[in-house]
Amino acid sequence: MDRTSQRLLKEDRVHGDVMFPLAAYWIELPAGTHILDTHWHEEAEFFMLQEGEILFQVDTDYFPLRAGEAVFIESGDIHAAHVLKEGSCRFCALVFHPDLLASAQYDTIQQTVILPLQEKRQSFPRHLTPAVPWQQELLLQLERMMDAYANKMPGFEAFMKGTLLIMLSQIAAPDRSVNHSLSPGTDTTKVNRLKKVILYIQENYKEPIRTRDLSGLIPMSEGQFCRFFKAMTRKTPVDYINSYRIRQAAALLKQTERKISDIALEVGFDNVSYFIKVFRKAMSCSPSEFRKEAGQGAGAGQLYP
Repeated sequence: MDRTSQRLLKEDRVHGDVMFPLAAYWIELPAGTHILDTHWHEEAEFFMLQEGEILFQVDTDYFPLRAGEAVFIESGDIHAAHVLKEGSCRFCALVFHPDLLASAQYDTIQQTVILPLQEKRQSFPRHLTPAVPWQQELLLQLERMMDAYANKMPGFEAFMKGTLLIMLSQIAAPDRSVNHSLSPGTDTTKVNRLKKVILYIQENYKEPIRTRDLSGLIPMSEGQFCRFFKAMTRKTPVDYINSYRIRQAAALLKQTERKISDIALEVGFDNVSYFIKVFRKAMSCSPSEFRKEAGQGAGAGQLYP
């Protein structure tokens, strides 16, 4: 299993391209591996669990996710996945920009289906389970799309877009769609504060980042901030920053031949020995071993998300 696929959670990653903003990913993780760091992106996403049992987070909402079930993640939603039961984990994800579905001109479909989805007024249920018959059909549609994407069958782009539109038509029946714009359980203030902090980390990870720099963004005392951040992400600020830096280092190790010491400095570590120690803890191998593994073809897997 490509360790970059396990860890490289780049929030600014482009999914697909301008002509077809959609991408699919398949990830396998061994037992005891951290699953998904807290992040968000502008695209919407279907996250389908194929093996294992995890605790999924969307904004401030947590719920268990079992094999055969899926989560729909709105554009801009903070989300993460945590180990719930020991064992291996396997999942696939379909990430797409809602603009993919937009009509060329303002028509009935744009007015009654696409715009409500973009504004989160008429959307998919957050948690999809085969125990509900009509949701099982949505899950089957997702499996068909993943197969079409994997096989790159002729015209698969039209199949993907068409199937998403069919799924939207299926939730148009009474009592199926959800108005996420009115979700009462989301603490918008907490979510926006966390987004501000994560964005700062993404933009400044190459430079020294102190806890008081982050706490001042909100603002909170350092103690309050550390408790808030860990409650939202299940990581301390230092652990989260290190994790983000390691992911950037993994990409550079895989994509360039630069010296490991140079890469360590590039991603914000001023001590190479400490970088190697943190990298080994996060990736279960040294930076040089990771680069060698990627060079032998282990890097064929796609990066997610």
